[in-house]
Amino acid sequence: MNIFDRYYKRYDAWYDKNRFAYLSELEALRKVVPRKGKGLEIGVGTARFAAPLGISSGIDPAKKMVKIARERGVDAKVGSGENLPLKNSAFDYVAIIISLAFLKNPQKVLKEAKRVLRKKGKIIVAIVEKGSFLGRFYKKKKGVFYREANFLSAGEVAKMLKGLGFGNFSYHQAIFSLPHKIKSVEEPRRGASPGGFVVIRASKEK
Repeated sequence: MNIFDRYYKRYDAWYDKNRFAYLSELEALRKVVPRKGKGLEIGVGTARFAAPLGISSGIDPAKKMVKIARERGVDAKVGSGENLPLKNSAFDYVAIIISLAFLKNPQKVLKEAKRVLRKKGKIIVAIVEKGSFLGRFYKKKKGVFYREANFLSAGEVAKMLKGLGFGNFSYHQAIFSLPHKIKSVEEPRRGASPGGFVVIRASKEK
């Protein structure tokens, strides 16, 4: 069974337990997620990001998470990011939040995201930065989810996106302390360091 199906309650509870870290991540995402247009989140999970950000559609392989995402108002479907059951050029923007680290073939998922994006559409990729204090902490901790993760750096993600024809990059960051130590909402900053949570936005140029 998919670990996210097996531990879906633990996953969803993290966002309540670490409320200010979660809200800080949302603030960074709000800097780049379009307020208009048709959006898709690949790896939508329980819609903890899609629902408050107004992302109308989602896809995830974890059936129990998809059920919760639907209850939160997102048109979520069970499926794979490597083979999206969606038409070409169907979305104005695509978000992949944290999920890239858990995918067997991130390059293929990014290629699929490009396929379903309209020309000049936006891709938003949020990661736990591999080289950050947070990336090192999670790898050392080896928790039930992050022991399965293959963290990437912002540079690695940008290189893959550039190779697929994306351009016009911007970077925002959040999480400057360990999540359980954050006691208020952090103000997001531009750039990709030293924050543990990095949001990369780019445009489909060709």
